[in-house]
Amino acid sequence: MPTKLLIFDLDGTLIDSSADISKALNYAFQPYGTPEVGLAETIALIGEGLTRLIGKVIEEKAPGLDQSLVLKRFLEYYTRHLADNTRPYPGVERVLEGLSRYGKAVVSNKLEALTIKVLEAVHLLSYFEYIVGADTAAEKKPSPLPILTVLAHFEVRPDEALLIGDSIYDIEAGFAAGVRTVAAMYGYGDPDFSKKADYRIDSLEGLFEILARQD
Repeated sequence: MPTKLLIFDLDGTLIDSSADISKALNYAFQPYGTPEVGLAETIALIGEGLTRLIGKVIEEKAPGLDQSLVLKRFLEYYTRHLADNTRPYPGVERVLEGLSRYGKAVVSNKLEALTIKVLEAVHLLSYFEYIVGADTAAEKKPSPLPILTVLAHFEVRPDEALLIGDSIYDIEAGFAAGVRTVAAMYGYGDPDFSKKADYRIDSLEGLFEILARQD
């Protein structure tokens, strides 16, 4: 079945936002004497959304700390600095331009307002017709609900869509929604996350070959 709709994850798939997330995370925890969270450690934690990200750090480094206080400080900082160092991966804009005949959406576990703001900051927002964030649907990835929300918006069947993401949460969400999945191997996920994916790509340009085989 030819593909009509492309659904993209954001962090680790379209953009490398790890440095800005890491800085915001350390700013949020700084008053509490929590050991610094390194960049590699931050990357390993990204994927389940902000609440879970902060919760994991608290569990490991600051048991008992009030999560709401940390979350407030994170949002205060990150909202002002979410694109200081964040950039699209190489070739992303060229690829999106070359996919103009497909419907395109972003499904992120980042809050919807922040997802829109960072896409705008890195000049990618105009390529997408629909944005779903962590708070858009009643559940977030790995639930299939955000994916089903996108399918309903575009009035597209699951077998007419392709989900591209860099984490197990993306692959599980796509699988549960009946959508074919593409593992972005260049992103943040451990290589094992791709075991259930239908396809694997080492750069976003790999999408062209996958789509050419389907059309």
